[in-house]
Amino acid sequence: MLPRFVPAGRRRPVDLVVPGSSLAEVCAPYAAVTGPGPRLELRSGDDLLVARYDGAAAWLEVTAGGRTSRHRSRRFARTEAPARAVGLALTGTHLSVLTRGPGPWLVRGRVDLRDRVDTRDEAWLARLRSDAPVAGRFGQLGLRDLRRVDGVPGGRVLLSATSAGPGFFDTAHTSLWELDPETLGLTHLSDVFFRRPDRPGAYGDHATHVLRDGDEWLVATSTWGDFDRRRPTVGVTLARTTADLLNGTHLLDTEPLALPVDGLGSVGVWDPHLVRSEDGWLVGFVSATRFFRFHPAVAAGPTLGDLTLRGAATDLTQTEGTTLAHLDGAWRVLASDKVRRRYPVFDLDLRETGALEAPYPTNIPWPTLVPTGDSWLLVGFNGRPSGGPLPGYGTHGDVVVARAVHADYGVS
Repeated sequence: MLPRFVPAGRRRPVDLVVPGSSLAEVCAPYAAVTGPGPRLELRSGDDLLVARYDGAAAWLEVTAGGRTSRHRSRRFARTEAPARAVGLALTGTHLSVLTRGPGPWLVRGRVDLRDRVDTRDEAWLARLRSDAPVAGRFGQLGLRDLRRVDGVPGGRVLLSATSAGPGFFDTAHTSLWELDPETLGLTHLSDVFFRRPDRPGAYGDHATHVLRDGDEWLVATSTWGDFDRRRPTVGVTLARTTADLLNGTHLLDTEPLALPVDGLGSVGVWDPHLVRSEDGWLVGFVSATRFFRFHPAVAAGPTLGDLTLRGAATDLTQTEGTTLAHLDGAWRVLASDKVRRRYPVFDLDLRETGALEAPYPTNIPWPTLVPTGDSWLLVGFNGRPSGGPLPGYGTHGDVVVARAVHADYGVS
């Protein structure tokens, strides 16, 4: 029998600027500055990005290409009371002004810079400067898409996560965290960004799995970093590196990870999970027949460059977070089914064999199993937003942890 899980706790680390970081560490367009106002800026060459706050309202000014524009939200610019702090955040191509106090950080205005500034250009990023009191890498408004980092020696519980930005998927990025299995405390270790094989620039791709394989790290990620709802497409890339991914910030070169979707009518793939088994490689992933209708799938092969489709649960329509787990001597596939609000368990041919008996939070929490001695944790997330109403969907969520009541099922 699989263990039964009961709620153990929730965590919500929120940092507009990664503590102790600096703009010199910024290698992708994820930067932020904070201060008391009335003016904060990010500058690169002749391009100037400004947040202003006059004690009653906050807005943005953008100077690029010899032109200055002003961006003020009619509904959300005004503060209910004097703010104690002002923030300016660059996340992907989006620039946001936020205020804090009384209460948490709230987004007061936002503008998309994609037609004004190439924020992903590495030379532009290298020139980024500010005289703000606090300036550095953008942190997160919430965490989602949590996966265990596999193959880590020493018994540490490490997780990859999607650090939510102030908006949809193209404002988020990948981060690595350490989880204390007793206190459930989370420590931010690093941020990971990606170069694409088919275009220049630095991207905040996410929904990532990190695996230690011999002397190198394998990092498989989903190309959500420039997702455009007008022309939606998502794929999976793979990076290999010997760098110390558990500290600082990293910009990794990637190659396409070709996932087989024969007969699935797939328009996109995401949520990769890699396993080196005794017979070769297994890769769990999600395949979409349209945006957003998706289901879990599994590929297998002797190498990651020679995969064939093993199975797919095509009858499911909003099921993702495909996760491979070695349970009591056999490989199983776990997933998260939003429609039925449950975690189904499959064999490698995607035939359902059961389900986790566990609380199911909001949104589509991934079923990340973490062995802790003779027990288990189930690490997921929920859809609770942050940053106020202006950002819309994408600022979630809380890290939601459940603990096994009993653990008589083997894991590796």
